[in-house]
Amino acid sequence: MKRSFTIALAVMVWGVVVWGNSVDKLVEGAKWQVGKTLTYNPEYVKLSYPMGDINVTKGVCTDVVVRAMRKLNIDLQREIYLDKKANPKRYRGLYSTNRLDPNIDHRRVKNIQAYFAAKGYRVKDGFRAGDIVVWKLPFNALDHIGICSHRTNAQGEPFVIHNIGMGAREEDVLREYKIVDHFRLQ
Repeated sequence: MKRSFTIALAVMVWGVVVWGNSVDKLVEGAKWQVGKTLTYNPEYVKLSYPMGDINVTKGVCTDVVVRAMRKLNIDLQREIYLDKKANPKRYRGLYSTNRLDPNIDHRRVKNIQAYFAAKGYRVKDGFRAGDIVVWKLPFNALDHIGICSHRTNAQGEPFVIHNIGMGAREEDVLREYKIVDHFRLQ
């Protein structure tokens, strides 16, 4: 009995350490883009596959998440492509076309939402570093996505690392827009 308790405790501690390291890597991967991704550029680009990316000096909000996830050895380009191929109904109707496209599918907020929801990453509790947040922007009704940082404001809420138009930035904008989804990798 004592041995199984010790093993269970060790597994729980290991899980906390691994998740803690994952959070740090995810946030570091997002922060790394600040000062490097300088513009917002939504152009359609033919990418290599897997691990394809546009030049790091440009991108959109989803590129911040895609690049950060690669620090965890998760290639959303590949994962979403394979998931959409295996589960087309999950993605049907999210965009005007349902065809598979490894150049753009992972660079669309609704596709990332569908993938994260299917993985069971959706959470309802408070925001913390490493959480991925989706908003609906009031000025153009577009979806927007970013990653919560370790840095917090005076109320203890995390800043967000995102690209909303002027390159990747770390800003106190968590409550600036209507939050429509919230994910935590587990």
